[in-house]
Amino acid sequence: MKNEKYYDVIIIGGSYAGLSAAMALGRALRNVLIIDSGLPCNRQTPHSHNFITQDGEKPYEIAKKAKAQVLQYDTVKFHEGLAINGTKTNSGFIITTETGESFKAKKLLFATGVKDIMPDIKGFSECWGISVIHCPYCHGYEVRNEKTGILANGDFAFHYAQLINNWTKDLTIFTNGKATLTQEQTDRIKKHNISIVEKEIDFLNHEDGKVRQIVFKDKSTFDLTAIYSRPAFEQHCKIPENLGCEITEQGHIKVDMFQKTNIDNVLACGDSTSMMRSVANAVATGNLAGAMINNDLTMEEFS
Repeated sequence: MKNEKYYDVIIIGGSYAGLSAAMALGRALRNVLIIDSGLPCNRQTPHSHNFITQDGEKPYEIAKKAKAQVLQYDTVKFHEGLAINGTKTNSGFIITTETGESFKAKKLLFATGVKDIMPDIKGFSECWGISVIHCPYCHGYEVRNEKTGILANGDFAFHYAQLINNWTKDLTIFTNGKATLTQEQTDRIKKHNISIVEKEIDFLNHEDGKVRQIVFKDKSTFDLTAIYSRPAFEQHCKIPENLGCEITEQGHIKVDMFQKTNIDNVLACGDSTSMMRSVANAVATGNLAGAMINNDLTMEEFS
């Protein structure tokens, strides 16, 4: 069955960024539809940090509370489903879901996040977001001064070494093969008593996602309790690119300071647009995007 209701805004992605935008728009009396598939990238993460008033809360609980608050605004509706196609029309856009439903809107906001591509290391995905972490600002305090690894190579490894050295001095870099660090980077790393291990990794020995050992292909092991890593990622949703939205070299949807893409009436916010992957940043960019959409609508209506 097709829904022909015409919304002011369709928000694709109903996690922190999308819900934040929806609240701003709901409070502005805008008719909003949120479409969400229920797969946030931090669904394994046990606790969220560095988000004031919610420090240490479970990400699921933050999203659950946010959704309940947003849906108190009568003009905001929530649709559980996967958006798979977007088409531009003379009056706006049509979004189609996996089950064949279609929804129309004047404007689109993508808050779809990114999909991490797990490396071919057994145990990595099970530990991801629990003891294999990407952000010291989100999780570093909880593993401060612990025996910590950096699973990275080249510039990423060097940057992580500089950054994480502030949280722990018991730090080792694992390049999972020949290091691609420059000699200058290597010298600076070793100056801070950080070892570099170039052995290829076989698997991570863990207990319920809590890493205990790195096991190498030569059968040797290394005990530790936390690993920082930044796996490759891709956009969780392909619709923005199919509509012509520009993508940065890093793989994010390119937006301006108002969260607008290069396509008229299409905005994006949250992890899909920024390397700063945090709940706080997602909420902030969503709030801004919602306000900018409402501003554009009011200008159009007041012409």
